[in-house]
Amino acid sequence: MTSSSLFLGILGIVLTFLPIEILEYLKIETDVITTLLLQILGSFYLGFGMLNWMAKGSLIGGIYNRPITVGNFMHFMVSALTLLKIVFSIQVHIEIIISLTIVYSVFAISFAYVFRTNPRSIEE
Repeated sequence: MTSSSLFLGILGIVLTFLPIEILEYLKIETDVITTLLLQILGSFYLGFGMLNWMAKGSLIGGIYNRPITVGNFMHFMVSALTLLKIVFSIQVHIEIIISLTIVYSVFAISFAYVFRTNPRSIEE
């Protein structure tokens, strides 16, 4: 939970506060709509990162925190599949896409594992 919250939080801060710089680096036309969309995406990542940070001390995967697990699993799995779909066809910034694909896949597998196993208390 800590690593996913840090990953999402950093991504959220960068997207929220540096959207124009990101668009210029990616050579995407900077206009009000694309800047706004990146900032909204950044707020999503910040919110999800804060959710994970607040739940990091809780027993994840149990009946009460299962929605957190499912939400994280869906986010990381759908994103990993989407990235995997384009990783072989993209020509520009392939290093970014491959890096994100690896990170998202690791988190997707991790949350799938948490979802499929019964949680155990640390005291056991």
